[in-house]
Amino acid sequence: MNLLHFPLTHDLRIAICLLLSTSLFAPGSLRAEDDRPEKPNIVLILVDDLGWQDVGCYDIDEPSPMETPNLDALAKKGIQFWQGYSPAPTCAPTRCAILSGTHPARAQKTHVVGGAPPAPHHLRGWAMMSPWYSGRMPEDTVTIPRALKPAGYVSGHSGKWHIAINHNAYPQPRDVGFDWTRSDRGTNTAMKPHRMAEFSTRETGNPHRLDKDGFPRDQTTTDALTFLREHQDQPFFLYYATWLVHTPIQTRSRALLDKYVEKLGVELPEDPLTKWTKEGQTNPFYCAMVEQLDHYIGDLVNYLEETEDPRWPGHRLAENTYIIFTSDNGGMEGSRNQIITDNYPLDRGKISLMEGGTRVPLIITGPGIPAGVESDVMINGLDFYPTILSLTGTPHPEGKHLDGLDLATLLKNDPTDPNLVREEDGTARDTMAWHFPNSAALESSIRIGDYKLVRNYDHLNNPDTPELELYRLYQSEDETAVRVDIEEKKNLAESMPDKASEMNTRLTEVLTEMEASYPYYNPHGHRAPDTKQNVCTVLSHDQTGDEVVFTYRENGAKVERANLIYTLNGGARYEEWFRAPAKLAAGNKAVAELPEGTTHYFLNLIDENQFLRSYPEVLDGKNVSLGDVAFAERALKANAP
Repeated sequence: MNLLHFPLTHDLRIAICLLLSTSLFAPGSLRAEDDRPEKPNIVLILVDDLGWQDVGCYDIDEPSPMETPNLDALAKKGIQFWQGYSPAPTCAPTRCAILSGTHPARAQKTHVVGGAPPAPHHLRGWAMMSPWYSGRMPEDTVTIPRALKPAGYVSGHSGKWHIAINHNAYPQPRDVGFDWTRSDRGTNTAMKPHRMAEFSTRETGNPHRLDKDGFPRDQTTTDALTFLREHQDQPFFLYYATWLVHTPIQTRSRALLDKYVEKLGVELPEDPLTKWTKEGQTNPFYCAMVEQLDHYIGDLVNYLEETEDPRWPGHRLAENTYIIFTSDNGGMEGSRNQIITDNYPLDRGKISLMEGGTRVPLIITGPGIPAGVESDVMINGLDFYPTILSLTGTPHPEGKHLDGLDLATLLKNDPTDPNLVREEDGTARDTMAWHFPNSAALESSIRIGDYKLVRNYDHLNNPDTPELELYRLYQSEDETAVRVDIEEKKNLAESMPDKASEMNTRLTEVLTEMEASYPYYNPHGHRAPDTKQNVCTVLSHDQTGDEVVFTYRENGAKVERANLIYTLNGGARYEEWFRAPAKLAAGNKAVAELPEGTTHYFLNLIDENQFLRSYPEVLDGKNVSLGDVAFAERALKANAP
């Protein structure tokens, strides 16, 4: 039953949940509870770019053509959340947020890659630029595996990592607390010379040999199963991060591809290099990828359900294992040259804070959790950390700030009651915020109850982009959410100005508390506000020891703050840049202290109109695109001590 269409009364939901949960402990099984291992296992399945409407059990309106029998079955074994959200609309910030429990805005990790000097993507074509954001999760972060280790847990990672400026850059899983790690791309390894080559066979020696069910062997899944086999005799935390269904959009199963070509009624292009451009959920390559993903998750779940628990003889691993399944962001609908999927009725997708970019499938199962429940409670990936601590009885790490909330009471009592997700002061949570001052989106958003506000930073001189967008997603009555405008088609900002202003103020409060960074205007941008003519000019710099003094001239706009952007490994393969505040001094001077080991640096001056002046300029008339720039070559070189 889909709660979006069939609302249940609160009392009936409680009765159903109690019935389902008590059925887990029927007479005879109560005795078994006496010797249940104290520490349950945790399996966190984080898939890549899977859209809310790519999973069969999430179908509303038009049915998805993708077949996901294993995920549909998993949903029936636990709780399916209809309002599950990722912490960010892109991969790396979500992964860092889940493992660290820290909001992307607070961590200054709001997008992929990062660790670079702020600069527009194009010198004149972009009116705004992203602020500096970190290239990685700090290596000393108290991650989930580090928090669990004192409680006797062994932690394993299989698959995608990407919490640094490159998949292979520092820090790696072992650097942040994992005991075991494998990062093979599995079936996501690019097929060569194109995606109509290298189809899998049953021949021995084929690295992606077809299994008994006709699916290509996936090393990522094989590695996850290896970890389970090697460590099932102790409490474990498995972070199974699939590379699927990220690009490249391909399938190594010719039979599966042909199946969806026929099912969708489409034809493959004659040129195998031709990208898919038919709209909707019509891409047979992608549909096949989703079914492959479903099969691999089925392999892992089946292993847990069929393997005896060495710590609990006579019982299966699944009986004492919590499974959290979700996606790192909304579905990637495509780019200018290809269409991948369609998140409709949700608007947009990955790289956007509209619902299609952050709403994700979310299923949670495990001991004491009722089966077959659908919930409209708002959940965020930031909630996983405190919830895992609670489910495992692990103490909160001393001094650790967590931006999510503990869901254990919700999961084990009434998963449909939003009042069971409580803030520290005891009030029920009704607010979530996102911050994505990056890429072309340049936006922040906030959910308060049924309403969602989107703040667009790049709205000046752009009549098609309002500063504020306000949508009523649901109408909640008696704790049941009735769908209103999850499509985000009716902007209420003008008709409800007080509501929009109130939510905008609250968004500012949330971001201010987290010391969020905001995008800057580009003084060279054609569409930038006219106040670009008032941006300051840096006249000189002088380094003495570790101190650098810059002098500048104001040209009509007051300089309000300064930042030093520096690197400790200029020219290295994984060159990484950091930010430190600089001081504004009398006489139009900015003073910066170079951290020990600095090799190169820039000065950033930000004026009262939010324009950023970089010194030296990252881009100039010869280097008009970020793709043309080697940062260390453009920066000031630190003098040897």
